[in-house]
Amino acid sequence: MSQNSPRLNLPFLQPSQAQKHVTHNEALRELDLVVQLSLVTMNAATPPAVPSQGDIHALGAAPTAEWAGYGGELAAWLDNAWHFVTPAQGWRAWDQAAGQLKVWDGSAWIDPPLSTQNLPGVGIATTSDSTNRLSVRGPATLLSHDGAGHQLKINKAGAGDTASLLFQSNWTGHAEMGLAGNTGFSIKVSADGSTWNDALAFDPATGVASGTAVQSSADDTTTGRLMRADYGYGPGNLLGTVSESGGTPTGAVIERGSNANGDYVRFADGTQICTVTLSAVDCTNATGALFASAVFTWDFPMGFATSATPAVSGAAGAASRFLGLDAPSGTQASGQVLSAVSDPTQLTPTLVAIGRWV
Repeated sequence: MSQNSPRLNLPFLQPSQAQKHVTHNEALRELDLVVQLSLVTMNAATPPAVPSQGDIHALGAAPTAEWAGYGGELAAWLDNAWHFVTPAQGWRAWDQAAGQLKVWDGSAWIDPPLSTQNLPGVGIATTSDSTNRLSVRGPATLLSHDGAGHQLKINKAGAGDTASLLFQSNWTGHAEMGLAGNTGFSIKVSADGSTWNDALAFDPATGVASGTAVQSSADDTTTGRLMRADYGYGPGNLLGTVSESGGTPTGAVIERGSNANGDYVRFADGTQICTVTLSAVDCTNATGALFASAVFTWDFPMGFATSATPAVSGAAGAASRFLGLDAPSGTQASGQVLSAVSDPTQLTPTLVAIGRWV
């Protein structure tokens, strides 16, 4: 029969053994050390100057002084002497300094291994529940990279479900962003947590934006709304071909062009201005009477609306001359150049017509 127990190495009482109480007390002392093991220090290297009866220290790899040569063992101060115990793999001990449980893995005291898979819930400084299975209370939550980028993934089961971030104030929702009931990203806001406005939504196929924060039509001038590119004007569409529908511009703001009949400018509000410079002519009058020395018919470079007669004016090329104009007919106008004095100088008359193209 062995004289010691196989696991804790406790001495057995032997048949016909004298002073059996000594062996029994030695076994009790070993049990007193290792049962409900509580350690004053971990990875200790130097014995304390004034140790207390029953204190146990977990020694580091290279302790000194009276502990030298007992690296990795337990040092217990009993009856004014150090007693050493070799821990076995799996022993558990309470770390008094850290206030937590430790386990001896055969070479070091480590935190007890815990399973982190399929936990029913985790609460950090607060309580988790069946809906909020991960609950965190604190001034901030950090999700950092592992050497490169980092993604926060929110996945939903089906297109009609919701995958979003909800922002609350005193547990009342006021803003939500994500995939709410479809696969298009949207931002919703609410004043009371019950009535929600889709402020901004993006079509997943085209990326085109819509919502109460965006112009709903070309004549929507609601304060604070975002202007749509097809409803607003900028360097890309300020100049071009003007057009309208029901009085609302549908094309550019300004259109400018020219042809053999002169130059023209059209504006999105319906205004049109045509100009021309005629060929140089002279005005002579042998008798001194007023008469037309030349007659020109001007075809406008762009036609005016037939419902409104444009205003036509011009200059004969010099202060000594004046230009007489016939009223325009349809989309054309004719003018007579008249002179009050005999003037053989070749001068170029100019004409301006202002009206509406629509």
